[in-house]
Amino acid sequence: MKKTKRVLFLLLFMASGWFYKATGQELSCNVSINIDQIQVNEQRGATQIYTEIQNVVQEFLNNRRWTNDNYSAEEKIKCSLAIIITKASASGDYEANARFQVTRPVYGTAYESVLLNYVDKGFNFKYLAGTPLNYNDNNYSDNLTQILAFYAYVALAFDYDSFAKLGGNNFAQKALNVVNVAQNAGGSWTASSDIRSRYWLAENLLNQQLQAIREGSYSYHRLAMDTFVTNAVESRKQILNCLNIIKQTNANRPGQLLVRLFFEAKSQELVNVFSDASPDERKKVSALLSSLDPTNSEAYRKLSK
Repeated sequence: MKKTKRVLFLLLFMASGWFYKATGQELSCNVSINIDQIQVNEQRGATQIYTEIQNVVQEFLNNRRWTNDNYSAEEKIKCSLAIIITKASASGDYEANARFQVTRPVYGTAYESVLLNYVDKGFNFKYLAGTPLNYNDNNYSDNLTQILAFYAYVALAFDYDSFAKLGGNNFAQKALNVVNVAQNAGGSWTASSDIRSRYWLAENLLNQQLQAIREGSYSYHRLAMDTFVTNAVESRKQILNCLNIIKQTNANRPGQLLVRLFFEAKSQELVNVFSDASPDERKKVSALLSSLDPTNSEAYRKLSK
């Protein structure tokens, strides 16, 4: 899919007369590495390796071309990857957790809406100093490059979905391909892993029974958030409709990761969006949100007061 809608939208943020320079790189990802929780550290004293990993990962995500589309600096997809290393061996094996977050600008504001806030509890990889990261869509090279490619395609899928209905299909398929190529590596790549795994994220993105949630991303962001400044009442109606779609989908397929990820990204935003709604609407949405996302029910209950 061409990114025409995304380009037209983001060009509205650019002042007239700005110089538009097209580039091949799509992501603007900030990578951080935390070693405070390392319990076993055979790399102790060689702290420069962590700086090297951080730089290599960031350059891999930001300097590689992931699509055939051209991006200006203003269009790049903002994301962050926080890696928390818990074990490091002298042979270059690392065990870690990671949080990958993707955001999107909201038209007419300086606000960035969170599209994805994904926690990966199996971010395990091998890296030796000076090793380049080489990736090919059709071949498994190593776990680190495979995970990073997966994140890149997932970021694109979530971003493009927010600008056009199912606009991220091509990238969701690429993310699934990354998973399929990595099957022999086991762990988070397999169907037997827990529901929050990379396998189930890719599966959910292409599951026909869950596509209404992806379609709702366009309505939520393009038809509601992007117009909220000028028509808050109508925007809330659009968002409430999205929530009812999620309710129906969740009733048909309970416990799916895509639903969980929606609320992990949007819980605080939803509270803010409905905080100025009418008392009746706040009460209604409070009950709905609490039933769909009981983890954050305390925050949602404040809407009904």
